Amino acid sequence: MSAEDIWPPRAPAVGWWLLIVAALTLAMILVGGATRLTESGLSITEWDLGKGLMPPLSDARWAEEFSLYQRTTQYQELNFGMSLDQFKTIYWWEWGHRFLGKVLGVVYALPFFFFLFTGRLRGRFRLTILLFALGALQGGVGWWMVTSGLFERTEVSPVRLAVHLGVALVILALSLWLALGAFGWPARRSSFGAPRWAAAVLMALIFAQVMFGALLAGARGGAAYADWPMIGGEWLPSSAFGLEPFLANFVEDHATQHLMHRTLGYLTALAALGLALMALLRGQGAARLAALGVGALALGQAVLGIVTVLLGSSIWISLLHQGVRCCFGSRR
Repeated sequence: MSAEDIWPPRAPAVGWWLLIVAALTLAMILVGGATRLTESGLSITEWDLGKGLMPPLSDARWAEEFSLYQRTTQYQELNFGMSLDQFKTIYWWEWGHRFLGKVLGVVYALPFFFFLFTGRLRGRFRLTILLFALGALQGGVGWWMVTSGLFERTEVSPVRLAVHLGVALVILALSLWLALGAFGWPARRSSFGAPRWAAAVLMALIFAQVMFGALLAGARGGAAYADWPMIGGEWLPSSAFGLEPFLANFVEDHATQHLMHRTLGYLTALAALGLALMALLRGQGAARLAALGVGALALGQAVLGIVTVLLGSSIWISLLHQGVRCCFGSRR
């Protein structure tokens, strides 16, 4: 292994490119969250690149898209009688989400080949190829998710939704990490004053908590229990873990999902605050500041989570909660 594989040279242009990729990925996650909360994700029923590049601009195209949607189980069981204007509202959310994905692909691919042929990806080639592969995989995962809800369910599979969000979070974290490395950050030796495994444990907790949040949202369970600190008036909901088979509780039972998501949230916040405390007492340099920032984000996210519950998972507070959660999860 060469020295550049361990310490790749600084490349600020590459850093800015990857920061833009990270920002677009975060935007994709937020628009995807809005698409889920507005029940818009099944409004486009075909994988058609040509249609995806251009929205319906004629009455005939709108009538065609609406006719395709009317064949879905969601329309027949939940939205029967929906007007064309109402359909347009949900269609624009899904079209915007998909179009943003295409923009992200172009924004990644074109600079990637430029930087590759000009030799600016030295020491980063393998990880940028991995990022490229994850982006391609994400497109397939998105369609795999959509197909789960077209004709047998009224919504997409919560498991597939969680996988879709999980891949997006990995893309966000990897692109941000590579961007910081391209800027040569941190420039000086630093430490957060804790064992390296502590950061890995925190990342694992964040990822697990995000996945349970996705399962909760995918099962439309966010507003099922609008009380805190108890869940349905109980500290430990009696209906939790009552389904068979056991794994069905995590996918279908709102009480179990709330219990797991909130419990992991408490553990994640405590772990982040513990890391921040160790950094305050023993840390140094940029890593110390980063750990303190993670602790502050953890406190803010905990408050947002509580407010989201108490407000019945209203769309804008839920999106803010999701956005902070993704930023929290992408911090190294």
